[in-house]
Amino acid sequence: MNSSDRRSDVLVMVPGVMGAAPDGAEAFHLAAIDSPQLLVTDFVATRGDGVFETLGAFDGTLVNVRPHLERLTRSAAMIDLPAPDLEVLTAALDAAVAAHEPVRELTVRLSLTRGVEGTDEPTCWIHARTAEDYAPARAGLRVITLDRGLSTTAPATSPWLLAGAKTLSYAVNMAVLREAQRRGAEEVLFVSSDGYALEGPTSTLLVQREDRFLTTPVSVGVLPGTSVTSAFDALRAMGRQCAEELLTPAQVKESQGAWLLSSGRLACPITHLDEVELPVDRELTARIGDAIAGRS
Repeated sequence: MNSSDRRSDVLVMVPGVMGAAPDGAEAFHLAAIDSPQLLVTDFVATRGDGVFETLGAFDGTLVNVRPHLERLTRSAAMIDLPAPDLEVLTAALDAAVAAHEPVRELTVRLSLTRGVEGTDEPTCWIHARTAEDYAPARAGLRVITLDRGLSTTAPATSPWLLAGAKTLSYAVNMAVLREAQRRGAEEVLFVSSDGYALEGPTSTLLVQREDRFLTTPVSVGVLPGTSVTSAFDALRAMGRQCAEELLTPAQVKESQGAWLLSSGRLACPITHLDEVELPVDRELTARIGDAIAGRS
């Protein structure tokens, strides 16, 4: 592809997401971003029925592709969707990045839905766009705790509530961010009904207690963090101890530092949690962020 052919906004449709494109069509193809691509009868429009992943590409290189696709497969299984073809998705993701004009940071969103009602054919697309300016978030976030309304036992007792699935039904996640803004904060830390810190609406919690770095166990219904895995690898290389452990909000407030991690925003230190000020280590934050971006 010539540089003149690259786009500022890229859409890739993936009819072959299950390994065989309908009617012998290509497994994926570039599509016009300003032309209709989805039917209003797709379950994503009528019920928000689907799953997704958001990947980061830094200096033209996608990060943590396999962990994201494995998490997509896990989420799909949780809502009874068949497993997607990961080789097709990997190639389609690469094509989306290659088709985008060169930028330092790219956000690549992969969506998979149950498809048009009555067809039993999932719909899949990839949207690549220049990332937002996340510098303010990476400098620090004021965070409030909000009750998620689920206990840490919900994944075992009520798996149909889909705790830990990354679904396209994100109305609650957006509602809590609006509530944070109403309270003068930028972000939310979900708390279980039995009193434990969980995760952000779009991020994974990382907490430093003395020389140990902790994140919420996946078993209690949080998303398996792709970013925290990269962070743990970097921290262990520094000689730090890392583990999964349940913490209360009070323990987070008493910590030596806490972050919300994600593939796009990278490492965002929590400067205040419910008005309690937390320490911020700028150098360590930068090193964790570089690890998530694959720059370390």
